Amino acid sequence: MLRRHARAACTALAAAGMVLAGLQAGSATAAQPSPGTGPGTLSAARALGAADAPPELLAAMGRDLGLTRAQAERRLVNEAEAGAAAARLRDRLGGSFAGAWVAGAESGSLTVATTRAADLAAIRAAGAEAALVRHGLPALERAKAALDRAATADAPVRYVDVRANALVVEETRAGAGDRLVAATGVPADLVRVVRSDEAPRPLYDLRGGDAYYMGGGGRCSVGFPVTRGTTQGFATAGHCGRAGQTTSGFNQVAQGSFQGSIFPGNDMAWVAANSSWTATPYVKGAGGANVQVTGSVLQPVGASVCRSGSTTGWHCGTIQQHNTSVTYPEGTISGVTRTTVCAEPGDSGGSYISGSQAQGVTSGGSGNCSSGGTTYFQPLNPILSTYGLTLKTTGTDPGPGPGEPEPGGTWKAGTVYAAGATVTYGGSTYRCLQGHQAQTGWEPPNVPALWQRV
Repeated sequence: MLRRHARAACTALAAAGMVLAGLQAGSATAAQPSPGTGPGTLSAARALGAADAPPELLAAMGRDLGLTRAQAERRLVNEAEAGAAAARLRDRLGGSFAGAWVAGAESGSLTVATTRAADLAAIRAAGAEAALVRHGLPALERAKAALDRAATADAPVRYVDVRANALVVEETRAGAGDRLVAATGVPADLVRVVRSDEAPRPLYDLRGGDAYYMGGGGRCSVGFPVTRGTTQGFATAGHCGRAGQTTSGFNQVAQGSFQGSIFPGNDMAWVAANSSWTATPYVKGAGGANVQVTGSVLQPVGASVCRSGSTTGWHCGTIQQHNTSVTYPEGTISGVTRTTVCAEPGDSGGSYISGSQAQGVTSGGSGNCSSGGTTYFQPLNPILSTYGLTLKTTGTDPGPGPGEPEPGGTWKAGTVYAAGATVTYGGSTYRCLQGHQAQTGWEPPNVPALWQRV
């Protein structure tokens, strides 16, 4: 018998398929595979686990985003399908692609921007709304990189706002943004300077449900449990500790030590645990309930995301911008994602999860969970790739049965693939559409949300 939330999720899949009917061309509902794929292929919603969202995640989305349970279910399914559709369009449009975003209480609309009028019909044919803009994403990202190299704490946050088709610089001191633009020679028409009271800093030092304590003082939050060979541990924020520093767990029992740490530049680290600790495929949700982790596919701008931290617990919001750069007092970090989720000191290193897809670990932010705030997370996939880690996930496909041949090729479970990477599998070549860590069951021909045959 299906569990109650699984039955509800199936209903949500069907409903979402009608909301985003065009995103999988020719499909009747979001639960059906794309045309031209085999019978074993998975829709984006099925592949990414959006069809089986746990009740505690849905309840938190309801509390923080003002959604009913049914709306939250439909939103997760819509976001999974929209992310896959946006990835396919980005692959097709190439250099004219200028960003994509979802909108609406249920993320029922996907907009894809382009600098080329000839692309508009193709975008609409794929079921998305089309926007014609002046600046391509590559030009804006190049300009941001130039600003990043010269930024100071007076202009602490820079990001590409795809919805506004602009490079935004947040300044804390009048004139700092304009001086930064002038010093780098970045064209002024690419940039929008806004005044902000933000003073981003790493979220150090406090307690939490999934807290850990650093030898020598301080507390942070566990990010995502991982393995490296037979060693178990977890990913977390680099500013929490340096390589060799020891840790103890939430119960003050000796836990392990930092094996690698990068901060500033990035904000990533991992801790190897001793034999007293076992990695599990869960994030601590509302009321201490387990929220399952099934993968690490980064979700699009506008998507919902929830955070678990040791100081403030479980809170949700939305993804605002990817590849943001932030200058803390300690230095600049790049490649983080900006969100509307609140956080407070001690939440550092904790988990960001969208549906059941791991997104990243808490880096820093401003504000608090009483008045609201802005936070930044270090995406998880670069941490996995940098340190050769494998994300702990629930449920694995057993692979080929007795007598079934391995199809062969360069694709390999456990490898972190970035969008645009190519692999071979079963005699065919595939291009990655959405960055993720590969796992058994997500073979390229089975998951068109993640791979495009070329």
